[in-house]
Amino acid sequence: MTSIFEQIGGPPAVSAAVDDFYHRVTTDPRLEHYFADIDLDRLKAHQRSFLAAALGGPSEYRGRTMADAHADLAITSTEFDTVVMHLVDTLTALEVPADLIGSIGEALGPLKGEIVNAPSDATV
Repeated sequence: MTSIFEQIGGPPAVSAAVDDFYHRVTTDPRLEHYFADIDLDRLKAHQRSFLAAALGGPSEYRGRTMADAHADLAITSTEFDTVVMHLVDTLTALEVPADLIGSIGEALGPLKGEIVNAPSDATV
């Protein structure tokens, strides 16, 4: 069985997805403040490596844990869901089949518990 990474098109597809995804989240007024002082090229490189590894590709992610990387960001459940929406929109725009988008969601969905760390959406 081929990996999700291979099914979506390997490195070129992951790279295109990361570029489109970050364009979407960095221009979304609900999320842009998270990226104001970030080295976006470095973040994209980390994301490409992370996605490749998470989707069964040849890359080994060597960054911090998701909990550590997002600990100081006070991310709400609503913000997480907004990021997921942008990822789905990116993958849809890149013509990734719906069943693969579902598989990607299953692979990445468990990270919500590690990333969402704000007490509630009421604090936004």
